[in-house]
Amino acid sequence: MNSILRKRIIETQIYLGIGIFALGLVLFTRETSQAAADGVALCAQVLIPSLFPFFVVSSLCVQTGLAALAGRAFEKPMRFLFGVPGVCAPAFVLGLVGGYPVGARTAISLYEQGACTKAEAERLLAFCNNSGPAFILGAVGASMLGGTGAGALLYATHVLASVTVGVLFSLRARRQSTTQRPVQGRIDVVCAPLGRAFTSAVTSSFSSILNVCAFVIFFAVVIRLLGLLGVIPALARGLSTLLAPLGLDADLTGQVLGGLLEVTSGVKGLLPLDAGMGTKLTAAAFLLGWAGLSVHCQVLTLIGDSGLSPLPYLAGKALHGCLAGLLTWLAVRLLPLGVAASGTSAAPIPPLSELSPSFWASLGASAACWLTLAVLSLFFRLITRCKKSDSPV
Repeated sequence: MNSILRKRIIETQIYLGIGIFALGLVLFTRETSQAAADGVALCAQVLIPSLFPFFVVSSLCVQTGLAALAGRAFEKPMRFLFGVPGVCAPAFVLGLVGGYPVGARTAISLYEQGACTKAEAERLLAFCNNSGPAFILGAVGASMLGGTGAGALLYATHVLASVTVGVLFSLRARRQSTTQRPVQGRIDVVCAPLGRAFTSAVTSSFSSILNVCAFVIFFAVVIRLLGLLGVIPALARGLSTLLAPLGLDADLTGQVLGGLLEVTSGVKGLLPLDAGMGTKLTAAAFLLGWAGLSVHCQVLTLIGDSGLSPLPYLAGKALHGCLAGLLTWLAVRLLPLGVAASGTSAAPIPPLSELSPSFWASLGASAACWLTLAVLSLFFRLITRCKKSDSPV
């Protein structure tokens, strides 16, 4: 009886929330429409050029066998550091280069093709879904926070925190005596024809980037509506008294709350706040490590019916955010970084032709990494074909 009553109460709350959301869209049509337009501009001018090409190459890495090739080279370090097979190395590397959710997408693909066990895949998801240099150095550092030094610091602490999370999860798994291992030979699982792999990579990547943009636009509207309805300001005022020792006032707390939902909008809104640059960088590092509910929804969509539990992933991202924030806080106070913002107000997202050279430099560096991976993939395919043609019939 209690379970039925609890279920009805939850359903009533959901229906009430949907009704309030719909009413808010009617009452604040102009404001929410502008929020959606800002989300579309963000997707078209930053996210799509930063992520879509990398989605394609990450899929090619798995389907053409480059992941298997990397597995042989990285078997020992991946086992030693993270307790996962070497074939999982591309998920970690591609996640650091291409940004979320590229790493999670690669990890799930590896699990679905039998390259790692369920426990290993869940542990991999906890630390491989990271932001890439094109986003942190260019979009966040140069375009939003106004300096390449800020972006370099955030990316360094982001990577270090990710590695730390992977090591901690590995130690926990070893203490629990997890003995699941992939059978020998699983590293050689994937070798689809190049034409079919390329077609599949492009089409599936287009679907993935649409999911990314859809969540970004939707949560941009949600954050704006929660602000207009007074929900985020009320929560911020209540939490600011508890977080005052950390240097978070009501405005900064409200911005962090919004960033918990959608990281890009949350980080972008930090710049005009009246707070020290070190505090802003610490908050940005936390938000980038947590990644936002928008990214988590994308990952949950990718997990789908795979059978993987989302709990290790969510725990890993929460730990990643806390560690990244702590490392950034320490770095700002201990190192003579000289990081400063170049402005005091947040500017709208500029068109592609006006983006900072730092954004294009970081995007070019990421593209060079992906091009190298693509060339290696083609080379590996040629080697494989030559071995097959030379083998006796």
